[in-house]
Amino acid sequence: MWLTFPLQRSTANRPSVTRFSTCRVAPVRGLSSMKGVRVVVVGAGVVGFSTAVCIAEALPFCSVSLLAEKFSPDTTSDGAAGILFAAEFPDIPLERQRRWFKNSFDHLLDIAQSRNSPEAGVMLSSGWQIFKDVPADKKPFWSELVIGFRSMTDAELKRFPDHKFGQAFTTIKCECSSYLPWLHQRFIKAGGQVEQRKVNSLQELSNAYDVIVNCSGLGSKQLAGDDEVHPVRGQVLKVEAPWLKHFIRDGDGKTYIYPGIHSVTIGGTRQEGDWRLHVDEGEAKSIVERCGALEPSVSRARVLSEWVGLRPGRRNPRVEREVAQLRGRRVPVVHNYGHGGWGVTLAWGTALDALGLVRMCLHKMPQRAKL
Repeated sequence: MWLTFPLQRSTANRPSVTRFSTCRVAPVRGLSSMKGVRVVVVGAGVVGFSTAVCIAEALPFCSVSLLAEKFSPDTTSDGAAGILFAAEFPDIPLERQRRWFKNSFDHLLDIAQSRNSPEAGVMLSSGWQIFKDVPADKKPFWSELVIGFRSMTDAELKRFPDHKFGQAFTTIKCECSSYLPWLHQRFIKAGGQVEQRKVNSLQELSNAYDVIVNCSGLGSKQLAGDDEVHPVRGQVLKVEAPWLKHFIRDGDGKTYIYPGIHSVTIGGTRQEGDWRLHVDEGEAKSIVERCGALEPSVSRARVLSEWVGLRPGRRNPRVEREVAQLRGRRVPVVHNYGHGGWGVTLAWGTALDALGLVRMCLHKMPQRAKL
């Protein structure tokens, strides 16, 4: 059975949030005199580049650099399935999570509906999320922010006899192997500077920059001394199956099929505290079997590649600012990391929050630092 969804979303009970197709905003009084302020973003995954672009476009009077040891195609983000929906974090106000999701969705929807869609690797994707047991929350907080969200009919569920409940909707798939290079070019166009370099500590940046923005993901375990951040191992396969047009995701998040522009991503694993980066052939076989139980034709698909990455797991993403004592100097640091498996989903939304925190840092700088 094929899905047809109208390209519209309910606006009932939705917060009024400005859509940001770019991050250029009206100048704020007092900031335009801060030419020469040096801002550095650490990390070149989807969160890092999103944040760097937002800062460079909104604060053109600042010198913005991005430092990272690894760039696309060697980042964790490159292997992400990149489908937009979210889990609920326990200690963050739901309205803030809604804003993160909405800003990210609207930003990517603009791209998906533009001529840049193929180059940026951003597309609309329709499909099903199915559950073996009826979930307590049949309508998650993001249900009114995607397109055409509804419960599946009994007729649709017959296709999945082991599942009792399902949700059908249209969302966005963002393929970071294309999106990250596209953001890279957007950052350069905004005047940003990029340097491939391993950052061993924030202290080594304290003399060269006025504001440090930490988007180092799992690297924050060392850079920020954050023992709460931990690896969540994910393994996926890219397969050739052009006949598959709709995504299927088991509600437990461990089995999924996500058709993309050039291939289909099937997965997966979610292994807390597991640092292994090699492909496990037993798990690869399990992925094919589990996905084949949902979509039998997957067994006919040719495997194009296998990938393993470590998601930056944390109880809640850390999006906040602090003033750190680095080599005898007080330096404002903005943190934006710990998104777990929801980096693509929330990157632009948390980047806008990080931009706001950078602006606060600039306002609080001593006048001599502004000259």
